[in-house]
Amino acid sequence: MMEDAFKPKKRIFMALTSVSALIGAIMVYVVWKVTVPGLAQINWTLPIAFGVFSVIIVIALMSGVVGIVMALLGIPVMRFFFFWAWKAINILFPFAVVLGRIFNIPREKIEQSFIEVSNNLVLQHKVKVPANRIMILTPHCIQRDTCVHKITRNVENCRQCGGCCVGSMLALAHKYGCSFAVATGGTLARQMVKQARPKAIVAVACERDLTSGIQDVFPLPVLGVLNERPFGPCFNTRVDINKLEAAILTFMDDEEAKEKNATAK
Repeated sequence: MMEDAFKPKKRIFMALTSVSALIGAIMVYVVWKVTVPGLAQINWTLPIAFGVFSVIIVIALMSGVVGIVMALLGIPVMRFFFFWAWKAINILFPFAVVLGRIFNIPREKIEQSFIEVSNNLVLQHKVKVPANRIMILTPHCIQRDTCVHKITRNVENCRQCGGCCVGSMLALAHKYGCSFAVATGGTLARQMVKQARPKAIVAVACERDLTSGIQDVFPLPVLGVLNERPFGPCFNTRVDINKLEAAILTFMDDEEAKEKNATAK
């Protein structure tokens, strides 16, 4: 775990968020320093109050970064650090993207790193929910483009012919009793989540969609599984079914998983 913790992808986001947090802390201090004379003229307590507020913001940012580092190192994350780590990765992501442009780091690499860090935090939290409260969510590009059986409104329309990954994903959903939805876009995906009201999501998508989706449903725990794009983006994409099943099992109680597997056999 320790060796895996600082793989290049994870290092990218950790480094960028750390620098972003440091820059944020410096900016907070500069704002406080500049506004002190004006605030003091209004009331002598205002600089103190604003200073305390600024210190709280800085501590929150640094706590988030500490939580991220602890998660990547495999160190159990205390609830305090876990909460702020979640906040930090969502708040600091836009700043990490800006820094990435400055240092010529492709946005896709930053998004991959974000997804890995987010997955690590979810794994550290050891979320366990009933199988029927787990939602498998994927974009419609996972379906073969020539298929006449449209599944965006009802995934059960899939004939499980094996022409794409939808049939295998549906089989997993049936096996474990999870809900399964295919969305045509972010707005529909959010509506589906709102209607299904899951307690955990296993999402399959590209880097950009996974990143925005994880942020949209926060603080709902999400395990992101990157899709495979042998024909290019948003066209006849695929997913590693073994990785998908592993993500589902991560959220399930071990006893329930054994029971479902025994029933399936």
